[in-house]
Amino acid sequence: MTYGSARRPNRVAVIGVGIIGASVGWNLSLQGADVVFIDAGLPGEGVTNWSFSWVNASNKTVRRSYFDLNVAGMATYRELAAAIGPDSWWYPNGHLRWADDPAAEAKFLKTAELLAGWDYRVVVCTGAEVRRRFEPALTLPDDVPVLFYPDEAWVHGRHLVSRLVGLAVASGAELRTGAAVRDIVVRPDGRPETVALSDGSRLGVDAVVNAAGPHASHVAELVARRLPMRREAGVVTRLTCGQRAPVHRALHAPHIEIRPDGAGSVVLHSREIDALIDTGQDPAELAQMLRDSARHVVPELGNARIAQTRVSNRPIPADGFPSVGALPSVPGYYEAVSHSGITLGPVIGRLLAAEILSGKRDEMLADFRPERFSP
Repeated sequence: MTYGSARRPNRVAVIGVGIIGASVGWNLSLQGADVVFIDAGLPGEGVTNWSFSWVNASNKTVRRSYFDLNVAGMATYRELAAAIGPDSWWYPNGHLRWADDPAAEAKFLKTAELLAGWDYRVVVCTGAEVRRRFEPALTLPDDVPVLFYPDEAWVHGRHLVSRLVGLAVASGAELRTGAAVRDIVVRPDGRPETVALSDGSRLGVDAVVNAAGPHASHVAELVARRLPMRREAGVVTRLTCGQRAPVHRALHAPHIEIRPDGAGSVVLHSREIDALIDTGQDPAELAQMLRDSARHVVPELGNARIAQTRVSNRPIPADGFPSVGALPSVPGYYEAVSHSGITLGPVIGRLLAAEILSGKRDEMLADFRPERFSP
């Protein structure tokens, strides 16, 4: 499907330079578009740098079209690693998950059965096999069933964003950091004409991509668009643990999520501890709780130093699904807003760049169009 009013823009402003914005901008630049990246902070330093950064579709079974989009995201990562090199950002080592109560265990095993029926690779191991084959530092029962998803991965988001933006800038893209978008001036036909920044500068544009993550609803308001978003905060802690990380892949253990974060560092997250954010707990106390949970699974982490902790709002549209593509009522305005941005960033970048430059809407995004939120 192609919009009759679609036209190839001369200059595209990408607002927000996390993994999604960087992917959109890089794909646009790759196809010869004039791109200007805009971020109030630094590329990749926002939610992208403070997520669990797990590339997967095993946790996305609530809707088949959403699962399929995430599977496409995984495939796009493999293509991207081949195209630009894996460098220090791509870690396709698989993912482990297990539970410590019968109800949760039954749910995981049922999901694994569903995924196998959808041709998604999953292997059921025992705890003893996991320690012998994958993660000798773990403490878990010998006979507990553990799901191993061999095609899943984790990504160092900040490093990938830096790589994509660097490639785009080398191809002629412009990068404007440290300045927030204050206004978007539109032409009589409603198409964006100027983006005004907090540093007083004004940029002439033909199209705008709203990839502003948790701030996406504010950017949408600048073009008189209402984008309803959830408020869902999460806390992530980084631990420093010597010269090497004691785990080699992302894992979901009971009550805690753990993954490596490069040499000598791990990242911790827990939805149970996220639930305490609004109770007034200090982030430092939450970090201690995360480390305490982690050491029950990986005893070596009991001596690890808490290096950084951040509470961030997740960029989740109101119904929980991505909002991606053109908005028919606002020509030249596009949204690229989603939770699971790490998994979906590269595929959203590819699909949306193609839509911006050709006007053609890909069917893979049919269930995730921005107009579903229009009044």
